[in-house]
Amino acid sequence: MVEGLLLPSYYLYYHSPVKIVETPDGGARVWRVSIDTGGWHEKNEIFTEITLGVGGDIFRRTPEEFVQEVERFRAHYLEGNGPIFALYETIQAVRDLAKAEDRHLTSTERALIHGIRQRTFVMFEEQLRAAGDPGADPDIARPK
Repeated sequence: MVEGLLLPSYYLYYHSPVKIVETPDGGARVWRVSIDTGGWHEKNEIFTEITLGVGGDIFRRTPEEFVQEVERFRAHYLEGNGPIFALYETIQAVRDLAKAEDRHLTSTERALIHGIRQRTFVMFEEQLRAAGDPGADPDIARPK
């Protein structure tokens, strides 16, 4: 464990999801989600800024909040085909309907979106892991 920091820890760093995980030797690695691929890029150079809160746009997240942020980010920036993107479109359709009806999402709609994002996170992370992405971790979204 890095002194004084419980790992893993999760953040929203300038609107981009970031996680800090422990390395086998007791150090830390910083992983930031890629705006281009949705995969993970090692960004250890931002460790101090995040952990010391030097910047003004850094927010700590629970694992559950982090999963939702990652999937919100991926759905916004990525395009593609297949089951994950079909689920992203389902979320957008639910949000669009509420907007067209000039209302907030219902509790049922919020729960549906939350559940879909949890599922797409696991699906996306499993694909990344299978492709060899060392930052992939589908277990973040799985019940403990």
